[in-house]
Amino acid sequence: MKSLIHRWNEISLVKRILCGLLLGTVLGLVLPQASIIILFGNLFVGALKAVAPLLVLFLVMSALCKHQAGKQTNMKRIIFLYLLGTFVAGFVAVLASFLFPITLSLTSSVSDITPPGGIHEVLNTLLMNLVANPIDALIQSNYIGILAWAILLGIALRNASEGLKNAIESISDALSHIVRWVISCAPLGVMGLVFNTISQQGIESLLSYGKLILLLVGTMAVVAFIINPIIVFIGIRKNPYPLVFKCIKDSGITAFFTRSSAANIPVNMRLCAELGLNKDTYAVSIPLGATINMGGAAITISILALAAAHTMGIHVDFASALILSILSAVSACGASGVAGGSLLLVPLACSLFGIPNDIAMQVVGVGFIVGVIQDSCETAINSSTDVLYTAVAELSQRREKLPSAEEA
Repeated sequence: MKSLIHRWNEISLVKRILCGLLLGTVLGLVLPQASIIILFGNLFVGALKAVAPLLVLFLVMSALCKHQAGKQTNMKRIIFLYLLGTFVAGFVAVLASFLFPITLSLTSSVSDITPPGGIHEVLNTLLMNLVANPIDALIQSNYIGILAWAILLGIALRNASEGLKNAIESISDALSHIVRWVISCAPLGVMGLVFNTISQQGIESLLSYGKLILLLVGTMAVVAFIINPIIVFIGIRKNPYPLVFKCIKDSGITAFFTRSSAANIPVNMRLCAELGLNKDTYAVSIPLGATINMGGAAITISILALAAAHTMGIHVDFASALILSILSAVSACGASGVAGGSLLLVPLACSLFGIPNDIAMQVVGVGFIVGVIQDSCETAINSSTDVLYTAVAELSQRREKLPSAEEA
């Protein structure tokens, strides 16, 4: 038995996840009534979500309290890349909607959820999350609040004793080790998640929304495999695809199944360590990216808002489309601070075109129907670019230092 487990663990995590994917699909089609299998997926995601808040708190605290003055962390460059990537993703989505306009069949309504009333409400939610009670932030998995308190505590503890700093680092390392145990269970978790999707939603239910799914996924693919490599090439000035594919394979695939950028933070931390990046940088940039790097969300908001406009017969000019790109980027940065994520920010974008709220909420209903695929792809592109942009910022800085080192 031990030798069998040892052989299983020797197989790469991606291959084991694919085995779980195939097994979950087959079981979902053949034995949809075996609901006990769903438990594996719930336990896996629950375990990741349980450990992630504590991991973020202690990783950021540890990185900041042990940070030495004068060390380069590239945070300005990383934040710029996060915001640039989110805006460009929204703009590409607008162009895709103009090139391939689609209309929706709006028959259902969503009455049990409340979207934000405007951009001021999104910003208000973000600011209130910043000053949330730290214990409540941990319990509610409010990552904006956790990040704020971790930064404040980390800076405040810079003058603390080395013993206390080492204790915080030890707790951080222990939590990272727990995460590795959880991630090793990913194949079982993916099996449960896929089984849940197939047994409850069915493959047939997605076919009627094929055009919308194709436009959403196609736009995300263009951003992931064309736009992002261009950004990477400008930064590192060499073939970007090995790094792009590495991030998608090791981060995007896991995020696709967990459907949570926050739950994927531990996976991204491990990937950054594998890439040899500066821990002082990625310990802060990865949790931050999970809250503001929302290119996938910007795509969803833009495409669904323009689909609603096309359905209503509303003509959208280029200036309005450009404003939509900016609005979707700003809104997407607040998606992690809004219950329901990017879909509930669609009515905010729809209001730009004067679309009534009842129609906008029907569009949200359509979004929930295709959310099985949309949300997974959105999370994959959001989470994988957290690592990608962090790596680009550091590698571009190393490249800039080479000429000066050679001159010296």
